Amino acid sequence: MHYIDEENIFHFLVQISLLLGLARGLGVLFNRWRQPALTAEILVGLILGPTLLGRFWPTLHQVIFPPDAVQQNMLETIGWLGVFFLLLETGLEVDFSSAWRQRGDALKISLTDLVVPMLVAFVPCLLLPSAYLADPDRRLTFALFMAVAMTISAMPVAARALHDLNLSKTDLGFLIMSALSVNDIIGWLLFTLVLGFFRQANLELTRVLAIFVATIGFTAFCMAIGRRLTGAAITEIRRRQMPQPATSLTFILLLGTLCGAITQRIGIHALFGFFLAGIMAGEARELSERTRQVVSQMVYALFVPIFFAGIGLRIDFLAHFDLFLVIFVTVIGIGGRFLGAWLGVNLTQLSRSDRATIAVAHTPGGAMEIIVGLLALESGLITQAVFVAIVFGAVFSSVILGPWLSYVTSRRKEVSILEYFFKKSIAADLKATTRDQALRELSELAAAQEHAYEAEGVYAAVREREDQMGTALELGIAIPHARLATMVRPIIVFGRSRTGIEDWDSPDGQHTHFVFLVLAPPRSDDQVQILAHLVRTMQEPAIREQLLRAGGQDALWPILASAFAAKRVIRARKKREPGPAIRQPLPEPESPSSH
Repeated sequence: MHYIDEENIFHFLVQISLLLGLARGLGVLFNRWRQPALTAEILVGLILGPTLLGRFWPTLHQVIFPPDAVQQNMLETIGWLGVFFLLLETGLEVDFSSAWRQRGDALKISLTDLVVPMLVAFVPCLLLPSAYLADPDRRLTFALFMAVAMTISAMPVAARALHDLNLSKTDLGFLIMSALSVNDIIGWLLFTLVLGFFRQANLELTRVLAIFVATIGFTAFCMAIGRRLTGAAITEIRRRQMPQPATSLTFILLLGTLCGAITQRIGIHALFGFFLAGIMAGEARELSERTRQVVSQMVYALFVPIFFAGIGLRIDFLAHFDLFLVIFVTVIGIGGRFLGAWLGVNLTQLSRSDRATIAVAHTPGGAMEIIVGLLALESGLITQAVFVAIVFGAVFSSVILGPWLSYVTSRRKEVSILEYFFKKSIAADLKATTRDQALRELSELAAAQEHAYEAEGVYAAVREREDQMGTALELGIAIPHARLATMVRPIIVFGRSRTGIEDWDSPDGQHTHFVFLVLAPPRSDDQVQILAHLVRTMQEPAIREQLLRAGGQDALWPILASAFAAKRVIRARKKREPGPAIRQPLPEPESPSSH
């Protein structure tokens, strides 16, 4: 038996320091350039691995990364913990209930974004020369895997891009994440089934059918019953006032290991179990945004950089680089996902600008595509050259997403906040001490504009939207919003709470001091631009400080008017005179599923 000795521990600490330090440092730099940290992490692996350091300075490479099985297993174990937790965190971001409520538009988009990319990828992959296949006798399985791998979109990459563009809390962002949630659930289910069948290829048909039935059954149990049991457990943890977020975090990790063990025993990969555990935990309304942020920060600050940097230590990317394969995988992957989402949004009544944004948001393969590729590589389903092509395609699709989305959103018609916001729309001192009280108080103020008196209807619509997806941001800001069927143009009201509202569940755990309520017509393109402008304006520390120290309505109005005037871009058309914002009577709340 070989025990870990002091030399192993020394090398392990040196390796972790180099990989984590360089990956995190370069990742911060890439984020400032609006690029995903994933690119930086893989680049660190290429630099330290056989691709560069091993090729040009092999002696130093072997000193830092000795070819010792025990040493390699130590680092690989940390990497696998990283990918387990990444799938767990990805599941936390999936809002199954909201996706189900959005099943009208979201289901159309997600289903076409699954079927079309699979069809686009399957036939070309089936016709690839045998030299590119790990086992030419399993060409059909290879083509099926590639088709499935190219359908899974990188939800974390899309979420980050939407956040950077201040779109994450909009109805558009809500619909995108709902469609991606369905895409992830079905895509990962299909992939794990394909991988499981490949591994069990030598077994009898009854065993393969048993794996299929068990997988579908366990998934259905988790979605129908497991998420309710998980929610009840987290609620009980909060009711007993156990230490937070430590207790909830421990429970979620234990749930992940349990589900991972079950799916591994079924005959598919444990990663799918961690993903299901994340979905179940993410459904719990009692799980605070702060706890979710702790999980996310732990995963992305520690485990994920080591995992993706470690990929570069395994393979010589230059030796296995095939230009044809890289172009083939990249074009088919991006093109298929874009085409699938584009056909889906054209089955809806969304505006043309929304359609383009949604289609682009579905294009990145990102970390998810790399993970499924690595699993296939380790199972002997694909060659190293195909894996290298998958990595390049995933990285390229992630790199171009930010600029591409920014370009698409910049082509929307420009708006001015001051066209919809007036001095009388300011509540200088909210009396509310809770989120719901603040929503009701601002709904009354909104209904009082232009003598529209149905405050209860406004409150019901805003409350419904807030319950589906909270609108509290960092820095003490919240921007609740809703769409009302008989509105003719948007209106905005603002409320300030000097003491702060504690229960709005902001991601950074701060009290909410500044609340903008935005009401808009059902198909208004202006809502997306308004929310983005509000977030950009309120991110300025000087503006928040001035608003917090200012006196009443008369003191707040010049600060807000000046801030919005400085950031606004007036549309190239005659500004409309203020008119009735809402037609009588005020409608029943409209379901966000039609947005």
